[in-house]
Amino acid sequence: MEYMVLAGAIFILIAFLMFKEYLNVRSFRKMSLEMLYQSYGTVSEREYKYGEMEHIQKYYLRHPSEYQIDDITWNDLNMDSVYQMMNSACSATGDEYLYYRLRTPVYDHEEMDRWESQIRFFMEHEEERHHVQSLFFNMGRMGRYSLYEYIDNLDILGERDNRKYILSNLMLLVCIGIMFGSLPVGTIALIIVLCHNIVGYFREYKQIEPYVTSFRYINKLLDAADKMSQLAVSGVSQEREELKECHRKMKGFIRNAYLISYVEKGNGDPFSILFDYLRMAFYIDLIQFNKALRAVRGHLGEIDTIVTLLGKIETAVVVGSYRSSLSDEYCIPDIQFDGNKGRYIRVDQVYHPLMDNPVKNSVLADKGVLLTGSNASGKSTFLRAVAVNALLAQTIHTCLADCYEAPAFHLYSSMALKDDLLSGQSYYMVEIKAIKRILDQVRKAQEEKGYVLCFVDEVLRGTNTVERIAASTQIMKILSSEHSLCFAATHDIELTKLLEDEYLNYHFEERIEEDDIFFPYKLMHGPATTRNAIALLKMLGYDERIIEEAETMAKEFLLDGKWKKSHRKPE
Repeated sequence: MEYMVLAGAIFILIAFLMFKEYLNVRSFRKMSLEMLYQSYGTVSEREYKYGEMEHIQKYYLRHPSEYQIDDITWNDLNMDSVYQMMNSACSATGDEYLYYRLRTPVYDHEEMDRWESQIRFFMEHEEERHHVQSLFFNMGRMGRYSLYEYIDNLDILGERDNRKYILSNLMLLVCIGIMFGSLPVGTIALIIVLCHNIVGYFREYKQIEPYVTSFRYINKLLDAADKMSQLAVSGVSQEREELKECHRKMKGFIRNAYLISYVEKGNGDPFSILFDYLRMAFYIDLIQFNKALRAVRGHLGEIDTIVTLLGKIETAVVVGSYRSSLSDEYCIPDIQFDGNKGRYIRVDQVYHPLMDNPVKNSVLADKGVLLTGSNASGKSTFLRAVAVNALLAQTIHTCLADCYEAPAFHLYSSMALKDDLLSGQSYYMVEIKAIKRILDQVRKAQEEKGYVLCFVDEVLRGTNTVERIAASTQIMKILSSEHSLCFAATHDIELTKLLEDEYLNYHFEERIEEDDIFFPYKLMHGPATTRNAIALLKMLGYDERIIEEAETMAKEFLLDGKWKKSHRKPE
């Protein structure tokens, strides 16, 4: 009787602890969801771990297509930072698809129209948005690695057989049977077999553990796909039907992966601990994993489709949230997909997404734009502001401007290059290769009747003045051909005259007041008429003799176009 009371008390205690854990989890989930709903329309504050972006790009790398944004352009425009600032996704699929979307411009008006309708739907339908957000919140992330890093390497596991696990389980049953005839012998035999199984379990599980994690996530994907297909969300009706069909085809995986996903290791609750021991003793994980592995290998296409569809839906929610965070300081771009109006661009009151309190500028150009101006006056920032918005226009259909109008461009840049120490390439070699790739795309655009929009900061800065100006002139002429529009910044005032027929001249200027320098960052018509390099030396306290001699040499060069030796003697 006393044993029964003790057993009952233990049972009640376990039940109480499990119920308390359930309430805690439910309360935490409810609070987290409420915070998620309230964060809609705010800038993401998520912190990214070292190397995390390398894993986020895996979906993009697995889905290459023509005219995606290349690494040079992506890095020139600081797009990792732009991505992180706007990414409010809750799941790995949202993370990876948003990255893919930002590197994959749209060139079809029907695709863009459907994309826009989905973004607007979630912006305007709060209840449906909350349902969808809760699904992605439950999916969460895998951890450090991308799902594709596992499913692309399934061959490493080879062919796996369950027969040895089944034989070990039969031996357990035999030992239990022996206990009925001889308890001591049966007990010893059972302990030996259990030790053998547990040791074998840890040895085998170590090999498959990363893949078990990925299978659990696939199961979460399928659960989300099933629930999404049942939601009354009219804005993604086509996606819901496709998700429903993929879920139907993968019921075999769901059945075999159920026990793998039912209780995750390390939760700490009593039921999970008990189940962990059963896993080890009877090889439950390993048997179910091998069955699930066969199902995964036969349905990689369906898994990829589910990731794509769910990622696209969550990205629509994320883009709507980003738009809401801009407080109406954005526009829906007018993209001429047919290209009938030729190469041109119009942006009104454009600004850069990473700038606090930005100065907005406008430009209308039907031929190249050549920017001149003093150091730190705003040339590079303006180039990036136009370039980033041209990219956002054709990817998330959102521009940080009052107006954006242009044809569908292929986007390239050469702005923030560095010498390549590993390959031993000089800055000049890296630079001319970067520009060569743009020239090749311009030639291709002429053949295909497409349009290239390119941005170049200081053409051929890595070589001497005479050859730089001569070569730059010829390169810039090609970059402003009939099917190319080039925005370029330069300190070489000579180019403003040499290219005045091919390029519109704009400049940024500075104001020097009481030994201080101010930059209004406003785009002005015409070439620059002032320089500030020597003035900046003076403001930083350089020797007066250096300043005087430098000013004298500069004035004499501007008068007759020839450099004269300085007569200053060394101290």
